[in-house]
Amino acid sequence: MVRVIRPDVRIGWFNHIPFPPVELFAQLPWRRALAEGLLGADFLGFQRTADAANFQRVCRRLLGMSTKGDTVTFTPPGADPTRRTVRASAIPISVDFRGLSALARTPAVIARAAEIRASLGDPEILMLGVDRLDYTKGIRHRLKAYEELLRDKTIAPPQVTFMQVALPSRERVEAYRLLREEVERTVGRIKGEYSVLGSPAIHYLHHFYPRDEMAAMFVAADIMLVTPLRDGMNLVAKEYVASRNDLGGALVLSEFTGAWHELHQAFICNPHDIEGVKQTIMRVITAPEDERRRRMKAMRNSVADHDVQQWAADCLEALASAPQKPHPRTRASEEKRRSVERANKANRTAADNASEWIAQ
Repeated sequence: MVRVIRPDVRIGWFNHIPFPPVELFAQLPWRRALAEGLLGADFLGFQRTADAANFQRVCRRLLGMSTKGDTVTFTPPGADPTRRTVRASAIPISVDFRGLSALARTPAVIARAAEIRASLGDPEILMLGVDRLDYTKGIRHRLKAYEELLRDKTIAPPQVTFMQVALPSRERVEAYRLLREEVERTVGRIKGEYSVLGSPAIHYLHHFYPRDEMAAMFVAADIMLVTPLRDGMNLVAKEYVASRNDLGGALVLSEFTGAWHELHQAFICNPHDIEGVKQTIMRVITAPEDERRRRMKAMRNSVADHDVQQWAADCLEALASAPQKPHPRTRASEEKRRSVERANKANRTAADNASEWIAQ
């Protein structure tokens, strides 16, 4: 453990995925060692308040430790009897809002978005899904809902089409290979049964794509389907919002994502409820344009206010003050922080210029 080797350092840890409830965590044979190992940190960050609460319940119910507010107090194993207090709190991660927003405004990305729509037959409504090919992402459920909408003739190409980007993931694991086979069989069936000449009902892409191509897809899509069965955050939802400078588009979001706790203005669904997913999609399609724009504007403001730079600053502040909460920001402290950021940026620029001069 780092704590044993370097008891003098401050240690922070961040959990990107959902932390399990105590009933599941209790099944691990090494549950005590794992929890005690995490408690070597000074600050433990989680995506959601519920995840931090799950960890605190593990400490309280399985390890008999004392919890108060968002802290855990205990006596570490070993010869040192000194009690320690660790803070465990939600600190949701985010995206580079300014960078993505600027990229989505570039003429190259805007032109590429138009090319994508043209290559798909210029549908009235383009729906998009972007996920790792993982069983937690709800791709099978999403395809089932889409297929039923086509079967019931509620929607149909060429007016509507769906593009699913499935990023390769853990392809040497048998369960993931089987998942890919099932997804691709479903895609083939949908394409064969419901496509019309020149307008396939679905477009399936099993590749990684560069950042500018993903931005073009986000700009092109009228409806973004983010429907995981379970997800710590799901940054795709925030990336889509950051890319919509035009306030166009709409986000369908699973209530089982961490993003749902911040993006309340999305069109929310339960991905386990196929009928409910279908109804949510149709609600988006029929929603007035001013409602969709109002929702997108509110979500953009939320992501802009809590971007990845703010998340990083919050993490460092939480670590520096742990186990206490950081002091509330004041106008003076914010000015000091901005001054430090400007100085750091100037230093990086000077260093880059110096490196270029040396290279010459």
